[in-house]
Amino acid sequence: MQISAQQHTLKNSIRATGVGLHTGKQINIVLRPGSVDSGIIFRRIDLDYDYRVSAHATNVGSTTMATTLTDGANEISTVEHLMSAFAGLGIDNAEVEVDASELPIMDGSAAAFVFLIQAAGVTAQSAAKKFLVIRAPVRFGDDESYAELQPYDGFALKYTLDYDHPVSALHNRTSEINFCSTAFIKEISRARTFGFLADYERLKSHNLAQGAGLSNAVVVDDCRILNEEGLRVRDEFAKHKLLDAVGDLYLIGFSVVGRFCGYRSGHTTNNALVKKVLATPSTFEVVTYESDCAVPRSYQRKAALPPT
Repeated sequence: MQISAQQHTLKNSIRATGVGLHTGKQINIVLRPGSVDSGIIFRRIDLDYDYRVSAHATNVGSTTMATTLTDGANEISTVEHLMSAFAGLGIDNAEVEVDASELPIMDGSAAAFVFLIQAAGVTAQSAAKKFLVIRAPVRFGDDESYAELQPYDGFALKYTLDYDHPVSALHNRTSEINFCSTAFIKEISRARTFGFLADYERLKSHNLAQGAGLSNAVVVDDCRILNEEGLRVRDEFAKHKLLDAVGDLYLIGFSVVGRFCGYRSGHTTNNALVKKVLATPSTFEVVTYESDCAVPRSYQRKAALPPT
């Protein structure tokens, strides 16, 4: 796959089934090609009307533990991992069909969605791809927690987490990446979501996290990781935060040309940052490029490798 100055969509439709993180029920999902300039559209087919919502920051509702899109009446939650896969593989336009109020959690990372996109194939479209170029720094938050976008000739991300927990102290708290498809797939896409056992038990008691378990999350108790296989990489916690950030930033509507820095931030902070950028036109410019070689190096990437 060569991401270029053109827009891209899926070559074919593809189906998958997985478990919902909160409902614990089987969920069916279909990824379909999208038309030029349509963006990413989510559809729910379990409702009695044609529910369609664009994957855009202005349509984000709840950001508690996940990013949720809403049309004002109903919602689709946990979209960030799929959005991260779309961003990582350069998919500008697609339609996502789902028969529940949340996307399946798969293994807690974006790897399964990357596999689905690669299996469906990627094809170039006739229109120019649009990029949002950060022209001035934008920051949301304070010294305790913040997310920031800075001007940068490409796309780079850095995240630092800071948990007062013995397990966190044993693993790399900071992770950064110079973005490209191959780096995203090999270094970011397999990083799983994580949580603490006490929170897991509390959520279960409130009829949430019914589908959560060691097969789709890294679970930590007071002093250790409960997953028998441990972490996939030493900085998996921070890398998953980068994965989330890639997905949340893609809700800006375009591939971002800039540098993201996050410190103890999450979906709420990420979404607030994106909305602040969009509300401040002087900080960005939406551009197209006349040729592939003019596209920022981060988006000049050759065949994307499957996750290993």
